[in-house]
Amino acid sequence: MELRAEEITSIIQKEIEDYKEELKMESVGTVLQVGDCVARIYGLDKCKASELLEFPHGVYGIALNLEEDTVGAILLGDASEIKEGMTVKCTGQVISVPVGDALLGRVVNALGEPIDGKGAILTEKKRPIEGGSPNVVQRQPVKEPLQTGIKAIDSMIPIGRGQRELIIGDRQTGKTAICIDTIINQKAEYEAGNPVYCIYVAIGQKQSTVLSVMETLQKYGAMEYTTIVAATASDPAPMQYIAPFAGCAMGEEFRDTKRHALVIYDPRRYFQPAFATSGTGRKIE
Repeated sequence: MELRAEEITSIIQKEIEDYKEELKMESVGTVLQVGDCVARIYGLDKCKASELLEFPHGVYGIALNLEEDTVGAILLGDASEIKEGMTVKCTGQVISVPVGDALLGRVVNALGEPIDGKGAILTEKKRPIEGGSPNVVQRQPVKEPLQTGIKAIDSMIPIGRGQRELIIGDRQTGKTAICIDTIINQKAEYEAGNPVYCIYVAIGQKQSTVLSVMETLQKYGAMEYTTIVAATASDPAPMQYIAPFAGCAMGEEFRDTKRHALVIYDPRRYFQPAFATSGTGRKIE
């Protein structure tokens, strides 16, 4: 094949005409110290509070302490991969999780990533895990009950929509059973066209326990309107820390779209399960 000089010239000229110089500014820092899933970084002058930071080996972190010369960040991955002297980049994004109807029926981790083997979650909607609260004028009084389906609770200590409720008890007294039964008993509301979307946040539990909860909800057809957020005992401490925030953000999305949501936090170790329900225009905490 013979190449002609004019053809080469025209190709080079076209490439020069189409060339666009693009400059990308990045805020880059250096890891000074790392331990117990916490890293101290020098040089991130433009870092924002709760900003997602990119570490090497695909590990991400959240900037929490913004000091004069350094930034303290918690690591959301394998901290053993991060060493002193490594480069850290700002992503420019505040830590967010996917929200919306696409999460119904799914099991996700504290970052909203699917862990149930059912493929990717197809949604473009995201919400910061720490959002603003509605002001006092926007809030409504607690006037509508949330039926748990347990007669003793509904008759003696009814739970209102928009109210928080703590479940206190010793080990093996059925605290989690109340939570699971309440989710299952929302099926009647779902079939009646007035659904209460449920988010079950499992914190520090065994993976086998979370699997058992999912199978129970599937057995009774409750996963159709439920999302499970799992930060298991094998996950890093920062993942367990942000799990309640992630579940709350998912529930607030239903609140802001004029729908009802029930968020249940079920930590394994030192705390007790708790309800957090939402009415229309209601803050979930």
